[in-house]
Amino acid sequence: MALAPPRFLLIGALPLSLVNFRAPLLRALRDAGCEVHVAAAAIEADPATANALREMGVTAHSVPIARAGLNPAADLRALIALVQLMRRIKPTLILSYTIKPVVWGTLAGWLAGVPQRYAMITGLGYAFTGEAKGKRRIVQRISRTLYRIALARAHGVFFQNPDDLAMFRDFGLLLPLTPVTIVNGSGVDLVHYPPRPMPKGPLRFLMIARLLGDKGVREYVAAAECVRQTYPDASFHLVGGIDPNPNAISEAEVTRWAEEGHIVWHGEQADVRPFLAEAHVFVLPSYREGTPRTVLEALATGRPVITTDAPGCRETIEDGISGFLVAPQSVEQLTDAMFRILAAPRAIDGMGAKALERAREKYSAEKVTVVMFSAMGITDRRA
Repeated sequence: MALAPPRFLLIGALPLSLVNFRAPLLRALRDAGCEVHVAAAAIEADPATANALREMGVTAHSVPIARAGLNPAADLRALIALVQLMRRIKPTLILSYTIKPVVWGTLAGWLAGVPQRYAMITGLGYAFTGEAKGKRRIVQRISRTLYRIALARAHGVFFQNPDDLAMFRDFGLLLPLTPVTIVNGSGVDLVHYPPRPMPKGPLRFLMIARLLGDKGVREYVAAAECVRQTYPDASFHLVGGIDPNPNAISEAEVTRWAEEGHIVWHGEQADVRPFLAEAHVFVLPSYREGTPRTVLEALATGRPVITTDAPGCRETIEDGISGFLVAPQSVEQLTDAMFRILAAPRAIDGMGAKALERAREKYSAEKVTVVMFSAMGITDRRA
């Protein structure tokens, strides 16, 4: 009698992230013979995502799980909904990513008796970065406590950089014997993000990020204002939507920057590939990341990257070869890196080629998936 295929459940918060960030993993799971399910908030309200998942042969489930906010009643509803879902579909393995899915998904898996439970720490965000005072201090304490409780019930945890792992160990959020695996981010689909030739015309800088202070958006705008005083033809583009995070930048503030001519704001975009193709240099002055997916997409497109010498960011490029590293929150160093590129534009092609080489050698989604499959004991049933 043939064994039933492994039933895999991937849990996130934002439906779009299931396709934008996890599609290579979902396809690999399907191709390995798994029955693949996903859960996120209000998938049916995003027809494009729902259709993309259906075309991949993935079964989607909507659960009331929020990405941010302190609402115990809402979180309890999410936990109950996840337990009910797991008892109904009976997954063999679950993998959760981002804080609320990790916490409530892992706890639900434990309550529902899921045999194998895994979590991926994709970044620390508001709960760990910034000065610990006021509301942020409360969020930090709650988040760390919930992480400690949930991860004690995980069979394995994935981290995207060694600094995040070290911080979790320092705070006692991991049991000493819990298996951990460091992966090179979520990887980037090199077919979906192919290399593109450098555009003609004046230099265009591009930042793609959620509009949060901790992403370094204000530093990017301040550097743009400074650079344009010397290079008025240079343009600075920003792609990203308004976010509910407490650290969010207001729509009024970003609109004012655009009206003053410092940046060109394109809002949130479902497909960032055209913007990467039109840019010469990608910029992400973030204070801390897991592994920034937007940087990997820029590398795959063949674009030099200016980013920070901060956890999660510093690993992505080779300073002076595929881009430049600058100190977090330093407008002066960020501006200087931009000036270095503008003063030697012929070097952009060479740096872009090195960026592409790095994406292929270190950050391909295929290589990341192989590492994750090994850690979770997933084998290709077709072999």
